[in-house]
Amino acid sequence: MPVLSIRQHLNLNLYPIDHPNSVPYDELIRRCQSEIRRFGMFSLAGFVRLSSIEQCVAELKPLIQSDAFTHCREHNIYFDDDIEGVESDHPVLSRFKTINHAICGDQIPFNLITRIYEWQPLIDFLSAVMGKPQLHPMADPLARINVMTYYAGEALNWHFDRSEFTTTLLLQSPRSGGLFEYRSGLRSSSDPNYGGVSRLLGGKDDRVATLRLEPGTLNIFKGRNTAHQVTPVKGATPRIIAVLSYYENANVSFSDAERVGFYGRSK
Repeated sequence: MPVLSIRQHLNLNLYPIDHPNSVPYDELIRRCQSEIRRFGMFSLAGFVRLSSIEQCVAELKPLIQSDAFTHCREHNIYFDDDIEGVESDHPVLSRFKTINHAICGDQIPFNLITRIYEWQPLIDFLSAVMGKPQLHPMADPLARINVMTYYAGEALNWHFDRSEFTTTLLLQSPRSGGLFEYRSGLRSSSDPNYGGVSRLLGGKDDRVATLRLEPGTLNIFKGRNTAHQVTPVKGATPRIIAVLSYYENANVSFSDAERVGFYGRSK
């Protein structure tokens, strides 16, 4: 990929995140905050120019095909088999299968995704929208950036995230399937809402929403309390998405066991 200024890859006319304290910047902050309050997420469609996304995917595909770790496991919605106060046969601990293919941050140090992830105006913008004094890229060299690929029949089943919010950038959408489904505000820090989680997993929650994203869309959602999944991909075109992790603490890392579980290696 030609070495261009990062601004040449981003649609900053629509999203002037590099001009803080301007009227358009403040209007964008207010819009995103309003959507977060209403829906638990917001999206910036076309944040990265399509030509840049296509070049980025072309660069990543050989790496995905040769070096991606196949993450295949059975899990519950918590990715945790030991939920205090919940019997092992409780419906909230229903198990299902997730499969994807992961490239980690240490495998793409010079990729456009890494440059976007570390770009300070984006970090400052996310801090402002989320009402945080400051955000930091994750310290974990593996978990900080993940590029996840889903082939035909593969899916990411219902789960809650560990972080308060998750930032994703869709790189390639499949011809069919691979839809992002979510249920905003299903639980809170004070209420695990096991009854509501059981209804969701039983297919009885009428507040599940579906979001169809286009390549180049930056999406930020409150994944800790918003249950979400990616439906099975259909057809020959895989779904490829970058997951970017930011935290208020500057030194957040996964444990060795978590790295092995998600990426097949601890280092």
